[in-house]
Amino acid sequence: MTFEELLAFAQRHPLLSLALVGITVALVFTEIAQLFRGYAGLRPAELVALMNRDNALVIDLSPSGDFEKGHIAGSKSVQPSQFDPESKQLAAAKALPVIVVCRTGMTAGASAKRLKKAGFEKVYVLEGGIQAWRQADLPLVKGRRG
Repeated sequence: MTFEELLAFAQRHPLLSLALVGITVALVFTEIAQLFRGYAGLRPAELVALMNRDNALVIDLSPSGDFEKGHIAGSKSVQPSQFDPESKQLAAAKALPVIVVCRTGMTAGASAKRLKKAGFEKVYVLEGGIQAWRQADLPLVKGRRG
């Protein structure tokens, strides 16, 4: 296929060409944004390995009721409105890997960015949140403590 053929196709199908350009720009933007967000995403199996290998701290941002219905063993419940990277509890964990977890993986990113700004070195987010954890058939603990 030559450039002239591609140009002719674009002229005959402007909407398809515009859609292709839009999707390409969105994909490039998304990939670049992930490179500069400051934290990494983890799959459930990677989270388990990090907890076992490096004694990682897991922060669960789920509402209290959801946390009590099921959470990752050893995780600490913190309400998003009370999340403070400068708190004494979290400040002691600056050198540890910290994994931020929410129900779906959609809201943990903002808290992870705050941790990076506060000087935490190893910050992660569980991709897909507790839902991904359940889909991986990994156990959850019920009650108030992890």
